[in-house]
Amino acid sequence: MEPVTAIMSFLTLQLLLLACVPAVRVNLRIRTVRRLVTGLVGCEFLLALALAVAYLLGGREPFSLRLVDVLPEAGVGLGVYYDGATSLMLLLVAFVGLVVSQFSIRYLDGEGAQGRYFGWLGFTISAVSLMVVSGNLLLFFAAWVMTSLGLHRLLLHYRHRPGAQRAARTKFAISRLGDAFLLAALALTFRSFGTLDLPDLFARADELAAGSPPLARHAAIAWLLMLGAVTKSAQFPFHVWLPDTMETPTPVSALMHAGIVNAGGYLVIRLSPLFALAPAALSTLALVGTVTACFAGVVMMTQPSVKRALAYSTIAQMGFMMLQCGLGAFSAALLHIVAHSLYKAHAFLTSGSVLSQSQSTVGAASPTPNLRVTVAALLAAAAATLTAYVAMLWILGIPLNDKPGAFVLSFIFVLALTTWGWQLLRRGRRAATFIAWAGIAGLCLVYVASYVLVDHLLQPTTRFPAASMLVLIGIAAAFALLFSLHIALNWSVRLAWLAPLHVHAVNGFYVDAVYHRVFARLAKS
Repeated sequence: MEPVTAIMSFLTLQLLLLACVPAVRVNLRIRTVRRLVTGLVGCEFLLALALAVAYLLGGREPFSLRLVDVLPEAGVGLGVYYDGATSLMLLLVAFVGLVVSQFSIRYLDGEGAQGRYFGWLGFTISAVSLMVVSGNLLLFFAAWVMTSLGLHRLLLHYRHRPGAQRAARTKFAISRLGDAFLLAALALTFRSFGTLDLPDLFARADELAAGSPPLARHAAIAWLLMLGAVTKSAQFPFHVWLPDTMETPTPVSALMHAGIVNAGGYLVIRLSPLFALAPAALSTLALVGTVTACFAGVVMMTQPSVKRALAYSTIAQMGFMMLQCGLGAFSAALLHIVAHSLYKAHAFLTSGSVLSQSQSTVGAASPTPNLRVTVAALLAAAAATLTAYVAMLWILGIPLNDKPGAFVLSFIFVLALTTWGWQLLRRGRRAATFIAWAGIAGLCLVYVASYVLVDHLLQPTTRFPAASMLVLIGIAAAFALLFSLHIALNWSVRLAWLAPLHVHAVNGFYVDAVYHRVFARLAKS
């Protein structure tokens, strides 16, 4: 494993050096630069795949490798830590990066600044990869900042556009706030544990969790890490920069929504043993994720722009992922990251074909507003979903009472799948009915089986205290209300009370207007 890790480090260093070449030079050799970046990212994907296979065949034993000693007397160095979460995330980042790089060749063909674009694209992909494999919090923080820098340069690819400048400025300010939280957490971690190496931190955190009650400074570390994570992953109210990044090239949107925005969630998953020392921080994270998911889910349904709707969809998905992390369901959160990343990369890269798809559906007959048929279809979808889900859990031997937040997350999953099945069953057509039954059973099987595989790969060992019953009831009630609103919006009969809500939702409930006003005043001062 060590030779492959050394090659991986060499490739990452090469990609980082691309950003040091002046833009004038790389723009004169566009074909060379884009072939070099695409080739290096392709090699990174093959190495990530080889590492994942070797890890699985080698008994799934985590390993760490110290590359450079920064402060030997203090035990601070830069190294690699590789386990199940690293293998899955590195493979995901390399695959999405390769697809985005290949797509960018044709998307930007003919532009004069392609060399600069591909240089910063390679830099950003390598920075995310370095963050994933970091075995030390110092290296993790350096990669965290470099990822933000690379994204900032990509957001300013069309720097002459005012919208691009405004989005990059907002993103820069919020990212620096997240950097401050993470840097404070690192300083407090080193003061409390005397090390920043992940294996040592995990061992000492497990000792604290199993022994004497953690001190206040240990809880403060988790709170600071939580605040850094919510700013990085566009949680409410730090989400406003993401929907405004519409002036960036579509491949950048795909990379951002499918990879970079997951950094906050990966931070929580990676440092989950430290979060076990502060249950209140996890409960707060679950509540923040719930508010974000419900808020963005409502706004998403009202957006007329395809890319803006996809942006709010990402915010909602990141909120749900943070909810899973807050409930201690880290295997489910990691599965959610993988599934959402693949879906969102495909959604953005194919967003240009949405017009032809919408034109092909013009004139399609809407379902007849029959109350009895609609209610019957809703009950049938709920019964089928619940039956299929419980059956798959029983077949694969997954006890819900052993999993953190399992009942609440299962309730949300059943609501989501019920909505999908209801929309098919209410049509009353034989083909749609067959697709609904088969789809519900198939999706339950795929989800539960995928969860088992990810949980087996992640090997969670830390036990997390269950959230309070009040928090769990509040989360379930919020998603039940969201489910009811979604049913009302898809009802054939228009309800008068939804019109005012639509007006406020289409404007994002004016949260972004507050940010724009603040930054406009700062720019004038």
